[in-house]
Amino acid sequence: MVLGFQRLAGLRFSLLSSHSPLRAAAASVMAPPRALSLSVAMHAKAAVPTEEEVLVEDGFATKVAILNRPKKLNALNENMIDRLLELYVKWEKDKHVRMVILAGAGRGFCAGGDVATVYHLGKAGQQDRGNAFFFKEYHLNYILGTYKKIHVALLDGVCMGGGNGVSMHGKFRVATENTLFAMPETAIGLHPDVGASYFLSRLPGHLGEYLGLTGARLDGADLLSIGLATHFVPSQRLADLEDRLGGLNTGDSEVVGIAIDEFCDVVYPGDKSPLHRREDIDECFEKETVEEIVQALEAKAANSEDEWYSSTLALLKKVSPISLKVTLRSIREGRQQSLFQCLEREYRLSVHAVKATHSTDFYEGCRALLVDKDNKPQWNPPTLAEVSDEMVDDIFAPFHRGEQELKLPAQERESRSRSRSRL
Repeated sequence: MVLGFQRLAGLRFSLLSSHSPLRAAAASVMAPPRALSLSVAMHAKAAVPTEEEVLVEDGFATKVAILNRPKKLNALNENMIDRLLELYVKWEKDKHVRMVILAGAGRGFCAGGDVATVYHLGKAGQQDRGNAFFFKEYHLNYILGTYKKIHVALLDGVCMGGGNGVSMHGKFRVATENTLFAMPETAIGLHPDVGASYFLSRLPGHLGEYLGLTGARLDGADLLSIGLATHFVPSQRLADLEDRLGGLNTGDSEVVGIAIDEFCDVVYPGDKSPLHRREDIDECFEKETVEEIVQALEAKAANSEDEWYSSTLALLKKVSPISLKVTLRSIREGRQQSLFQCLEREYRLSVHAVKATHSTDFYEGCRALLVDKDNKPQWNPPTLAEVSDEMVDDIFAPFHRGEQELKLPAQERESRSRSRSRL
């Protein structure tokens, strides 16, 4: 592959290592400062090997972080989270930085957090290290949600779980025709986390409950329609969009939004989009309990040949019963809570899952879907009826065995954060 360098005003490409082949290539260009375009950087791994899992385009006013773990669809491991925390904190303090762009290498933006590693740590008796992963990840999510600088996430590819945590809380979320969104945590005995109980609960009607419980997938046009994406830009225009943003040198979000608009397409949900079932979703998923949601779907399925009801039922009956009840309560509580409150609660739920204090479904779900891959999880309890309210209450209860609660610097950050538009 031939590396094509594009001129950006004042933008100089660099990687974490001063000996990187890409850095050397950039330094060899005898011209004013240039940058490797995102479109090239996102596909250059095979041609220019690097072990760096977060690449950096280091400009004066615009910084670009590229998640570079393409064989794992850029799933976030602890090293990547540590590096992103370091970069975002440094860039926020730098008075010259106006904007941060986040992208992913290869086919994915970010397929989520590396929960398989958390699984193996837990099985080895190192649950505290698994807890540390979530502790750091949620801190990163909160920093993004209260970030002083403009944040632009380019959601070109798979964007699931933890990938939504490093994108949905930022100012701009740019979807493409390649975007594939989901929060599939109930399938592995977990719950939609990374602040999902905040952004899902603020979707129209009861769409948040539907997405969180079923793990249903949305595409880029769907995300734009419901506000999870702020813009839709065809993937072939991303390099030009990067050029445009890199030359702005502004912290004015209105100016940045107008600049992104220049590359946008008008798109609408496709014929098979679940968004066409909004009335059905609201009617069924507004129910107070998971059991009532299931009953509503069963009643519809029994009196209709419409396969949507039966397929939605199949999704609910396949995943962890206890995760369903935890997820429904989490999203409903999230409607009345701030981002930091949602993250603090979600951390408690995640620690209980890793510690297996009340349920082993996280380990069984990871085993069945990610490790053995037999896709035959044996949930415990196996049915919704056997998941008592007391069991769910215990999972939501504050720690009482010495575990550290997630304490976020809400007063410090939110007292100085400017008014920000949200979903």
